[in-house]
Amino acid sequence: MHILVLNPGSTSTKLALFADDQLLMAENLSHPPAELEACGSVINQYGLRKKAVLDFLSKKNIALSSLSAVVGRGGLTKPLAGGTYQINERMLADLRSAKWGEHACNLGPILAYDLAQEAGGIPAFTVDPVVVDELDEVARISGLPELPRRSKFHALNQKAAARQAAKALARPYQELNLIVAHMGGGISVGAHKRGRVVDVNNALDGEGPMSPERSGTLPVGDLVRLCYSDRFTFQDVMRMVKGRGGLMAHLGTTDTREVQRRVEKGDEQAELVFKALAYQVAKSICALTAVFKDRPHAIVLTGGMAHSELLTSWIKERVEFLAPVLVYPGEGEMEALAQGALRVLNQEERPQIYA
Repeated sequence: MHILVLNPGSTSTKLALFADDQLLMAENLSHPPAELEACGSVINQYGLRKKAVLDFLSKKNIALSSLSAVVGRGGLTKPLAGGTYQINERMLADLRSAKWGEHACNLGPILAYDLAQEAGGIPAFTVDPVVVDELDEVARISGLPELPRRSKFHALNQKAAARQAAKALARPYQELNLIVAHMGGGISVGAHKRGRVVDVNNALDGEGPMSPERSGTLPVGDLVRLCYSDRFTFQDVMRMVKGRGGLMAHLGTTDTREVQRRVEKGDEQAELVFKALAYQVAKSICALTAVFKDRPHAIVLTGGMAHSELLTSWIKERVEFLAPVLVYPGEGEMEALAQGALRVLNQEERPQIYA
């Protein structure tokens, strides 16, 4: 079965074609920033992005009629359980209105659905969107009723890595307790309890461990005093928390390869900060064992930063007493989207309905 995968980002649209779970080709279609800005809003970028996808398929002599399904990266909708969703009109209406938020990923299901219709009405899916929310009710409670904890994390990659771990352990994902740490521009650490992510930090807003560009959880009193110091605007503080926090704030870079090079050259500050990041990830992993009231079956490290053997070794030495540590470097988003569609096409999983 030939599956077309679409993943719209802020300035590009990633495209991949799979035959079952085998990648046939992949491309990153760049969109000039000036053209995107001229659209005015994300939804108005639809025509520009669709034309780029169709032009690429035409250039490669790939007919829409040859496809079995189209999958789009999930957008900002109401909170959902994890799984593969058949795209329907209700989901499309919410995405077009941006009632739950505006982001380029909103175009993923819209493009997938429209191309699937043009291909003769083949299935159109989205898989484990960023709004996946499977939190236990007790995990939602913070110290203030006005500030409940929210589930915003790297659901697609976390779920895919968890399923990969389940395969390695030769047991169904729904029977395992796993702790998965996605380490990229943001870091999310989730407790996967028998197929559900019942607790996880809000990585989008910078909660949890610090990351290459996010501050992580900060000392609350000092943060409040900083906000009211008249030294910074709201936008300044949000940039400090998301975009200019973490490694960027301490070391002036978000490139973990550059940080590792500094460490290897004897930069003591770089080593201290990089070790602190590993320390915070390890602390978050250990804290989540309380969710299971027992040791997890495995701990999974994934995301782009998992390519760093130095970083993963520092985390392992603090957590491997709990459970085996499995490392799956990289994002794997396109593969995860294709696999989610394939599970439904192969009738291994029933599609979820957006209601």
